[in-house]
Amino acid sequence: SSGINAEYGGKISALTALNAEEFDAMIVPGGFGAAKNLSSFATAGADMTVDSDLTEKVKAFHARGKPIGLCCIAPVIAARVIPGVEVTVGSDVEGTEKWPYAGTAGAINAMGGKHVVTDVSEAHIDTKNKVVTTAAFMCETALHEIHDGVGEMVKEVVALARQ
Repeated sequence: SSGINAEYGGKISALTALNAEEFDAMIVPGGFGAAKNLSSFATAGADMTVDSDLTEKVKAFHARGKPIGLCCIAPVIAARVIPGVEVTVGSDVEGTEKWPYAGTAGAINAMGGKHVVTDVSEAHIDTKNKVVTTAAFMCETALHEIHDGVGEMVKEVVALARQ
């Protein structure tokens, strides 16, 4: 696909055009796009489905041993697509103001993934699967702490890609 010029000057291509052979790594941002458009997590929880094109791309990067980074709610996608993957969305303790979406950890485990508790400024590295995750906006905290965690995720994805 030739892509289209986005309003902000970037070139956007269809997900179907993504070729794992042409890239060293894949990063999937979170937010409503991951929870509602690329998966059905927002409405189905642990019974979610993942967009078939995204499933194909995640499996292609994983099969080639290329690192995959996911942040915010996006780690649920890895939990659904990569059996036994270790991911984080931060805390697994429900009912706190700081971690309003901690119940997501239970959904990850129910889908066959393994949730690992981390602080928002940290990233978790599943070295076996080359998957790096961070909580990002799953935590109600200062923006600089979210920035630190996302930065750590990107740094670790790049480090894995260079191995």
